[in-house]
Amino acid sequence: MSLAIVILAAGKGSRMKSRLPKVLHEVGGTSLIHHCLNTARDLAADKTVVVTGHEGDLVRAAVSDLSKNVGFAQQKEQLGTAHAVSQAEGFLKNHPGYTVVLYGDSPFITADTIREMHAECKAGAAICVLGFEAENPARYGRLVVGPEGLETIVEYKDATPEQQAITLCNSGVMCAKSELMFQLISRVDNQNAKGEYYLTDLPRLARAEGGKCAVVTCNEAETLGVDTRSGLSKAEAYFQKTARGRAMEHGATLRDPNTVHFSFDTQLGQDVVIDPFVQFLPGVQVADDVHIKSHCTFEACQIASGAVIGPYARLRPGANLAEDVRIGNFVEVKKSILHRGAKVNHLTYIGDAEIGAAANIGAGTITCNYDGVFKHKTTIGAGAFIGSNSSLVAPITIADDALVGSGSVITQDVGPGDLAVSRAKQVTKAGWGKRFMDKLRVKKAKKE
Repeated sequence: MSLAIVILAAGKGSRMKSRLPKVLHEVGGTSLIHHCLNTARDLAADKTVVVTGHEGDLVRAAVSDLSKNVGFAQQKEQLGTAHAVSQAEGFLKNHPGYTVVLYGDSPFITADTIREMHAECKAGAAICVLGFEAENPARYGRLVVGPEGLETIVEYKDATPEQQAITLCNSGVMCAKSELMFQLISRVDNQNAKGEYYLTDLPRLARAEGGKCAVVTCNEAETLGVDTRSGLSKAEAYFQKTARGRAMEHGATLRDPNTVHFSFDTQLGQDVVIDPFVQFLPGVQVADDVHIKSHCTFEACQIASGAVIGPYARLRPGANLAEDVRIGNFVEVKKSILHRGAKVNHLTYIGDAEIGAAANIGAGTITCNYDGVFKHKTTIGAGAFIGSNSSLVAPITIADDALVGSGSVITQDVGPGDLAVSRAKQVTKAGWGKRFMDKLRVKKAKKE
C-alpha cells in the first residue's frame, strides 16, 4: 500500500523572535522543513502535503527545489493539529494507502522509524503513535498502554497521579490508513480548554469503534522539536553529533570531532582524514583517501581521491578537484577544474579557471576573472608553471608546459612550451640605498 506524508508547517513560532516562519530556520545547513521533506523523499512517499499558515508563501518559495511532487494546503486559522491535518484532505481524499503526520519543526524523525510505524498499521493497527521514554516527562502528553496496545493519550495537566508517573510520552507523530484518519478527524470536537481540535483524540475515537492502536518507540532525541533559539542550538548540536558519528562509522578519521561541522548532505569517502576546525557547507562530496588540514571551509564542491587540502583553504561553489591535487594554505578556488596532480600551494586565488594535470601555480598568483560586469575564463595547460606573484588577466590561455615568470601580468595567450615575462626593467643605483637610509636616520634623530 502506498504512503503519504503530511507535514504541519503552519505555526508562526513566536518564541523564536524572528520574522522568518519557524520551519525555515536552519539546522545542518538547511531548513527544518527541508529535513522533513528529505525524509519523505527517502521513503519514496507517493504524496507529500505541506500545511502552511504564517508566511506560507515564504515556506513554498524556500522548498521549491524539493516541491516537484509536493502539494501545499493552507491553514488560515490555527485551530489545532487535527484541524491542520484536515486541510490536506483535498489532496488525499482518495488515497488508497496510509498517511503519516510529521511536524515541520521536528527534523530528525527517521525514515526507518516511519517504516516501523507503517508496518504496525499494515499488520492491523488502526492508529500507530510514535512514543519515547522522556528523561523529564513533565510537559509531555502520556501514552497509556494496556494489554491490547495504546489505550489513550492524556495531557499532563489532565492526568491522574498514576498517569503522571508514566514516562512513555507522545511525540505527536501518527500513522493511519488515509481514509480512516480523515473519517476520525471529522469526529474530533473542540470541547477543551483551548477550544482546539486535537489529533491526539484519534486513538480514543478509533478504540471506540473497536480498532486497536499501537505504539512505536524511538530515542527521545529523534523527536526533538524546535520552539526557541535555544532549542535550535540544541538541534544543531544533536545533528552535528549524529553526523560526526556517522562519518566515523563509515570510515573517516576526525582528529577532533567536536570542531568539525557538517551539512545535511556532506558526503565523505573512506579513509578521509579531517584535522580540527573544518566546516562543510551544503553540496560537498569528498572521495576516498583525502586529507583535509585545519581551518578549511568547503561549499558545493567536489574533491577526488588522494587530494590534500589546506590548512586555511577555501573551496567555493563549482570547485572540482581531480585525483592527487594539492591545495595549500590561504588558497581560494571558485568554479574551477583542477586536473590530476595540479598544485596550488600558497596564497592564491583561482576563479573561473581550468588547470591542467601536474601544473604548478606559484604563490600569490591571481586569475583576474572579473572585469566589473562579466566573468572570464583562464585556461592553464598540463605541466605549465606559473611563477609567484603573477596576475593572469582573463580571458586567457596558457598552453601545456608553458612558463610564466614571477611577478608577471599576463594579458596575452602563451603557447606550448613558451616563456612569458611581463615586468618592469630593474634599475640598480650603486650605494644609493645606504646613503638614503642614513639620511633618514639622521633626520629621525634630530626630530627626537
